[in-house]
Amino acid sequence: MLMVRHGQSEFNAHFNLTRRDPGIRDPDLTDEGRAQARIAAKIIADHGSVREIWSSPYRRALQTAEIIAEHLRGQIHTVTPLVGERAAYFCDYGSAPQVLHESFPHLRFDHLAPQWWPDHEEPVSALHLRAERFVAETAAHTARDGLLIVSHWGFIQAVTGLPVGNCSVVKVPANPSAATVVHAT
Repeated sequence: MLMVRHGQSEFNAHFNLTRRDPGIRDPDLTDEGRAQARIAAKIIADHGSVREIWSSPYRRALQTAEIIAEHLRGQIHTVTPLVGERAAYFCDYGSAPQVLHESFPHLRFDHLAPQWWPDHEEPVSALHLRAERFVAETAAHTARDGLLIVSHWGFIQAVTGLPVGNCSVVKVPANPSAATVVHAT
Protein backbone atom coordinates (compact mmCIF):
# COMPACT_ATOMS: atom_id res chain seq x y z
CA MET A 1 0.00 0.00 0.00
CA LEU A 2 1.13 3.53 -0.72
CA MET A 3 0.10 6.68 1.11
CA VAL A 4 0.66 10.16 -0.25
CA ARG A 5 0.13 13.47 1.47
CA HIS A 6 -1.79 16.02 -0.57
CA GLY A 7 0.11 18.70 -2.48
CA GLN A 8 0.76 22.18 -1.13
CA SER A 9 -2.52 23.93 -0.37
CA GLU A 10 -3.29 27.64 -0.08
CA PHE A 11 -3.25 27.09 3.68
CA ASN A 12 0.19 25.41 3.59
CA ALA A 13 1.70 28.19 1.48
CA HIS A 14 0.58 30.88 3.94
CA PHE A 15 1.16 28.91 7.14
CA ASN A 16 4.69 27.89 6.14
CA LEU A 17 5.62 31.56 5.78
CA THR A 18 3.82 33.04 8.79
CA ARG A 19 3.20 30.08 11.17
CA ARG A 20 -0.33 31.53 11.57
CA ASP A 21 -3.65 30.05 10.52
CA PRO A 22 -4.83 32.17 7.55
CA GLY A 23 -8.47 31.17 8.06
CA ILE A 24 -8.91 29.43 4.70
CA ARG A 25 -11.64 26.79 4.88
CA ASP A 26 -11.09 23.59 2.87
CA PRO A 27 -8.39 25.17 0.67
CA ASP A 28 -7.48 24.31 -2.90
CA LEU A 29 -4.05 23.27 -4.12
CA THR A 30 -1.61 25.96 -5.22
CA ASP A 31 0.18 25.77 -8.56
CA GLU A 32 3.13 24.33 -6.63
CA GLY A 33 0.83 21.72 -5.10
CA ARG A 34 -0.42 20.65 -8.53
CA ALA A 35 3.20 20.36 -9.74
CA GLN A 36 4.06 18.27 -6.66
CA ALA A 37 1.13 15.96 -7.41
CA ARG A 38 2.36 15.41 -10.98
CA ILE A 39 5.83 14.48 -9.67
CA ALA A 40 4.32 12.16 -7.05
CA ALA A 41 2.23 10.50 -9.77
CA LYS A 42 5.40 9.61 -11.68
CA ILE A 43 6.99 8.17 -8.52
CA ILE A 44 3.84 6.17 -7.76
CA ALA A 45 3.72 4.79 -11.32
CA ASP A 46 7.27 3.45 -10.80
CA HIS A 47 6.31 1.60 -7.59
CA GLY A 48 3.94 -1.02 -8.94
CA SER A 49 0.35 -1.16 -9.93
CA VAL A 50 -2.32 0.85 -8.20
CA ARG A 51 -5.65 -0.95 -8.24
CA GLU A 52 -7.67 1.43 -6.07
CA ILE A 53 -7.31 5.07 -5.10
CA TRP A 54 -8.86 6.25 -1.86
CA SER A 55 -9.00 9.93 -0.98
CA SER A 56 -9.93 12.10 1.93
CA PRO A 57 -12.93 14.35 1.13
CA TYR A 58 -10.94 17.55 1.68
CA ARG A 59 -10.55 19.50 -1.57
CA ARG A 60 -6.74 19.50 -1.44
CA ALA A 61 -6.69 15.70 -1.20
CA LEU A 62 -9.31 15.22 -3.92
CA GLN A 63 -7.42 17.54 -6.28
CA THR A 64 -4.18 15.65 -5.60
CA ALA A 65 -5.91 12.29 -6.10
CA GLU A 66 -7.39 13.47 -9.41
CA ILE A 67 -4.00 14.53 -10.77
CA ILE A 68 -2.48 11.20 -9.76
CA ALA A 69 -5.44 9.19 -11.11
CA GLU A 70 -5.24 10.99 -14.44
CA HIS A 71 -1.52 10.22 -14.73
CA LEU A 72 -2.15 6.56 -13.85
CA ARG A 73 -5.15 6.43 -16.20
CA GLY A 74 -7.26 5.39 -13.24
CA GLN A 75 -10.00 6.81 -11.10
CA ILE A 76 -10.75 7.61 -7.49
CA HIS A 77 -12.59 4.59 -6.09
CA THR A 78 -13.34 5.64 -2.53
CA VAL A 79 -13.82 9.02 -0.85
CA THR A 80 -13.73 8.55 2.90
CA PRO A 81 -13.34 10.79 5.95
CA LEU A 82 -11.60 7.85 7.61
CA VAL A 83 -8.34 9.08 6.01
CA GLY A 84 -9.06 12.78 6.66
CA GLU A 85 -6.85 15.21 8.53
CA ARG A 86 -6.91 15.65 12.27
CA ALA A 87 -9.07 18.73 12.69
CA ALA A 88 -6.85 21.36 14.27
CA TYR A 89 -6.96 24.41 11.96
CA PHE A 90 -9.60 26.35 10.05
CA CYS A 91 -8.57 24.54 6.84
CA ASP A 92 -9.85 21.33 8.43
CA TYR A 93 -13.47 22.42 8.18
CA GLY A 94 -14.58 20.57 5.08
CA SER A 95 -17.14 21.24 2.38
CA ALA A 96 -20.63 19.80 2.35
CA PRO A 97 -21.22 16.87 -0.01
CA GLN A 98 -23.35 18.94 -2.40
CA VAL A 99 -20.59 21.57 -2.61
CA LEU A 100 -18.00 18.88 -3.33
CA HIS A 101 -20.28 17.39 -5.99
CA GLU A 102 -20.34 20.76 -7.81
CA SER A 103 -16.53 20.72 -8.06
CA PHE A 104 -16.15 16.98 -8.59
CA PRO A 105 -19.36 15.90 -10.42
CA HIS A 106 -17.89 12.54 -11.47
CA LEU A 107 -17.38 11.43 -7.83
CA ARG A 108 -19.93 10.14 -5.34
CA PHE A 109 -20.45 11.98 -2.07
CA ASP A 110 -23.96 10.77 -1.19
CA HIS A 111 -22.52 8.41 1.44
CA LEU A 112 -21.03 11.33 3.41
CA ALA A 113 -22.85 12.97 6.29
CA PRO A 114 -23.79 16.62 5.64
CA GLN A 115 -20.97 17.50 8.05
CA TRP A 116 -18.44 14.68 7.69
CA TRP A 117 -15.58 16.60 9.39
CA PRO A 118 -15.25 17.15 13.16
CA ASP A 119 -16.88 20.33 14.47
CA HIS A 120 -14.08 20.84 17.00
CA GLU A 121 -10.41 19.99 17.38
CA GLU A 122 -10.04 16.23 17.17
CA PRO A 123 -8.19 14.79 20.16
CA VAL A 124 -4.97 12.96 19.27
CA SER A 125 -6.42 9.86 20.93
CA ALA A 126 -9.38 9.93 18.50
CA LEU A 127 -7.00 10.32 15.56
CA HIS A 128 -5.07 7.25 16.71
CA LEU A 129 -8.28 5.23 17.05
CA ARG A 130 -9.21 6.23 13.49
CA ALA A 131 -5.74 5.20 12.29
CA GLU A 132 -6.11 1.82 14.04
CA ARG A 133 -9.48 1.30 12.36
CA PHE A 134 -7.94 2.16 8.98
CA VAL A 135 -5.07 -0.30 9.51
CA ALA A 136 -7.54 -3.05 10.40
CA GLU A 137 -9.80 -2.30 7.41
CA THR A 138 -6.95 -2.18 4.91
CA ALA A 139 -5.31 -5.33 6.33
CA ALA A 140 -8.46 -7.25 5.37
CA HIS A 141 -8.84 -5.57 1.96
CA THR A 142 -8.28 -7.92 -0.98
CA ALA A 143 -6.47 -5.20 -2.96
CA ARG A 144 -4.33 -3.95 -0.04
CA ASP A 145 -1.06 -4.16 -1.96
CA GLY A 146 -2.59 -2.11 -4.77
CA LEU A 147 -4.10 0.63 -2.61
CA LEU A 148 -3.09 4.26 -2.93
CA ILE A 149 -4.35 6.47 -0.11
CA VAL A 150 -4.33 10.26 -0.60
CA SER A 151 -4.40 11.75 2.86
CA HIS A 152 -2.87 14.29 5.22
CA TRP A 153 0.14 14.91 7.45
CA GLY A 154 -1.56 14.08 10.75
CA PHE A 155 -3.27 10.93 9.54
CA ILE A 156 -0.21 9.53 7.77
CA GLN A 157 1.87 10.19 10.86
CA ALA A 158 -0.75 8.46 13.06
CA VAL A 159 -0.64 5.38 10.80
CA THR A 160 3.12 5.19 10.16
CA GLY A 161 4.84 7.37 12.75
CA LEU A 162 6.45 9.35 9.91
CA PRO A 163 6.07 13.14 9.49
CA VAL A 164 5.85 13.86 5.76
CA GLY A 165 5.96 16.91 3.52
CA ASN A 166 3.43 17.78 0.85
CA CYS A 167 3.16 15.02 -1.78
CA SER A 168 5.62 12.74 -0.05
CA VAL A 169 4.98 9.11 -0.94
CA VAL A 170 5.15 6.43 1.75
CA LYS A 171 5.26 2.66 1.22
CA VAL A 172 3.27 1.01 4.01
CA PRO A 173 3.81 -2.73 4.57
CA ALA A 174 1.49 -4.93 6.63
CA ASN A 175 3.30 -3.62 9.73
CA PRO A 176 2.79 0.17 9.35
CA SER A 177 5.58 0.96 11.81
CA ALA A 178 8.00 -0.37 9.15
CA ALA A 179 6.78 2.19 6.58
CA THR A 180 9.38 3.97 4.46
CA VAL A 181 9.33 7.24 2.57
CA VAL A 182 9.99 6.54 -1.10
CA HIS A 183 9.67 10.17 -2.19
CA ALA A 184 10.06 13.23 0.03
CA THR A 185 9.46 16.88 -0.72
